[in-house]
Parts: sequence; structure tokens; C-alpha cells
Amino acid sequence: MVRVALQSTVLQAASYRDRCALLELEFRGGAIYRYVGVPAQTYRELLLAESHGQYFNTHIRPRFAYTKIGPASSGAKCDSADTQATR
Repeated sequence: MVRVALQSTVLQAASYRDRCALLELEFRGGAIYRYVGVPAQTYRELLLAESHGQYFNTHIRPRFAYTKIGPASSGAKCDSADTQATR
């Protein structure tokens, strides 16, 4: 996954894997979360949003299951571990 730096007070970077509909978000505090089932359109809208943090809080955080993960992965794969998430 390619990491895209974000100009945000909340989010530092985002990466997306279209084939799996996986969104990884790195927060300014260092935490990284993986969101599952995120449509590509939602990812594109996040990148284009005037406020990335506000878009996240409104359109991603309340809607998609997530898992807190370690450091950002450069080659995340789609497997059963990707579907084990919390909400």
C-alpha cells in the first residue's frame, strides 16, 4: 500500500488497498488503525476533503469496523486476519 501524507491536525497518513477495501490511517499520536470494507470512493473523498479529520469523524469512524495495528505495513495482504475487526 502506498502511504499518502495528509495535512491534518488529526491524521498523519493514509493508505488504501482497493482489492481488499482496506484503509489504514496513521494518526498524529502514532497509532495506526486498519478499517475494513471501506469503498474506494470513501478513500478518495477523504483525500479530497477540506478537513481530513472532520471527514474521518463523520464518514469513517462511525461506519467501518477497525483494528488497531502496529507500524504501517507496506505490503498488507487480504486474508482472514483482515476481517477480524472491532467496531
